[in-house]
Amino acid sequence: MMIDFFGVGGPPNLGGPKKVVKPQAGKAGETQKSDQVEFSSVLQDVHRAQSGTSAAEAERAARVQQLKEQVANGTYQPDIQKVAASLLQYLVEANQKL
Repeated sequence: MMIDFFGVGGPPNLGGPKKVVKPQAGKAGETQKSDQVEFSSVLQDVHRAQSGTSAAEAERAARVQQLKEQVANGTYQPDIQKVAASLLQYLVEANQKL
C-alpha cells in the first residue's frame, strides 16, 4: 500500500513480505503450484530478537519480584559501595549538564 500526500508518493514498504511469483509452464502433465511468501531477513531478525527478549523479560520480572519480597520482609541489604559509586557518578553527570 502506498500513501500519496499531495502528489508525492510515500516510502516503499520496508521489511514486508515478498511475494514470489513463478512463471507457469504450459505442460499438461504438471500440477499447478501455489504462490509462496518469503519474509525479508530484517523481519526474521526482528522476530528472533523479540523471542529472545521474552526470556530476558521473564528473568528480570522474577528478579524484581524477589527484590520486592526482600524489601517487604526487611531483609534487603544493598551493597553500600555500589550505591555510593552510582550516586557519585550521577552527581558528576548532573553537574556536567549544568
